[in-house]
Amino acid sequence: MQCDGSEHKGDRPIIKRGHPPRPGRKMGRGTGMRELLRTNDPVLLSWLVALLADADIEAVVLDRHTSLLEGSIGAIMQRLMVLEEDEVDARRVLREAGHAVP
Repeated sequence: MQCDGSEHKGDRPIIKRGHPPRPGRKMGRGTGMRELLRTNDPVLLSWLVALLADADIEAVVLDRHTSLLEGSIGAIMQRLMVLEEDEVDARRVLREAGHAVP
């Protein structure tokens, strides 16, 4: 038996992927997402995602690939999303960093 942190069921290893959810966090079906902002500025999105990650808030950018497909005309905005239970904390973090979101 190897001591690599994986569990085994019979002769097959059970591979655990990703990070465990924070205590008290509901994951899976029924977890809603909230939009924080829409923008075409990739630098701003990258900074905000990093800022939220530093506060232990997972953020997702939606429509990134669609925006890239349409070229550089900026017709499709990208959306910064967080879990609805993190929305209040995420808005506070962005506000404290000097980026006001509605």
